[in-house]
Amino acid sequence: MDNCKPCGGAIPLCMVSEFDLPLDLVDRKVRKMKMISPSNVAVDIGRTLAPHEYIGMVRREVLDAYLRSRAQDAGAEVVNGLFLRYEAPKEPNGSYVVHYNHYDSSNGKVGGEKRSLEVDAIVGADGANSRVAKDMGAGDYEYAIAFQERVKIPDDKMAYYEERAEMYVGDDVSPDFYGWVFPKCDHVAVGTGTVTHKADIKKFQAATRLRAKDKIEGGRIIRVEAHPIPEHPRPKRVAGRVTLVGDAAGYVTKCSGEGIYFAAKSGRMCAEAIVAGSTNGTRMVEESDMRKYLAEFDRLYWPTYKVLDILQKVFYRSNAAREAFVEMCADDYVQKMTFDSYLYKRVVPGNPLDDIKLAVNTIGSLVRATALRREMDKVTL
Repeated sequence: MDNCKPCGGAIPLCMVSEFDLPLDLVDRKVRKMKMISPSNVAVDIGRTLAPHEYIGMVRREVLDAYLRSRAQDAGAEVVNGLFLRYEAPKEPNGSYVVHYNHYDSSNGKVGGEKRSLEVDAIVGADGANSRVAKDMGAGDYEYAIAFQERVKIPDDKMAYYEERAEMYVGDDVSPDFYGWVFPKCDHVAVGTGTVTHKADIKKFQAATRLRAKDKIEGGRIIRVEAHPIPEHPRPKRVAGRVTLVGDAAGYVTKCSGEGIYFAAKSGRMCAEAIVAGSTNGTRMVEESDMRKYLAEFDRLYWPTYKVLDILQKVFYRSNAAREAFVEMCADDYVQKMTFDSYLYKRVVPGNPLDDIKLAVNTIGSLVRATALRREMDKVTL
């Protein structure tokens, strides 16, 4: 039961209230962020936040255990097992048969005991390497590898990260993602990710540690973690009365790599669609009921995924573009739009005049960064 997704742990403010999460689950409230460019130009972000606003930092092993326990208290039957495969019903309203390995320390079987369970519907919430998705023929997706080390650093250095997170961009830390230092309860998480150069992930991790060296010096690595991160939704997310949510469906945003909120939200929306479609369990749910959840999820969040996809393609393609991105982040309007979109999970409509100014400034930043890169290339040659 402790096999939770290791990397990540940043939750938006709206998730705390929307899912009634107790505040003691939040280890750190990040109100300051430092964005650091390839040339180590640092921009402080967070001055547009209201006093009550923050990004919550949690440990997945703690958050997941709480949510699982709460579901059990509400009546869910929790089974410690490994999904193997399912059999589709032979009759239109017949049951699916789920085959799984049941783990119980009392039976003494190391590999688990093979069992089966009849169900009306299956919701695959089993992560990026979803066996449910594979069994239903959901198709593949491109994925990133996230690598993270939890580092216990001296108290005086930990004080710096009390409510601060850092993001590093540059070809040295990742050719298509970013490196990070996120505060946890009594330690920091130092990590990076990549889609295109997975074999070099440890080299990028070493570069991330080097960039943050002065602030984590004297630290001791207490845990090493790695996990795949989907880059886009799967081609197929429903088949009959089988559907996918969270990472299994591919609900992780580009540019930021965030997926916790979308996993929780898609799970709730799917459950609500099943309850409504089955009329509170009085009729058999149908594929059309599952598709209502997909249509509503896409309607709400497709713009967010599209905007972040465009940002990644524009600003993560070269060091010059990353320099422009960091320079752009110094603008108060950019900070407010970014935080409002992240904290409340909506694409915020901007002020037309400010949008025009932002477009002009963005082009100017890109031009300056490109010119600088050309001059640096001359020096290097």
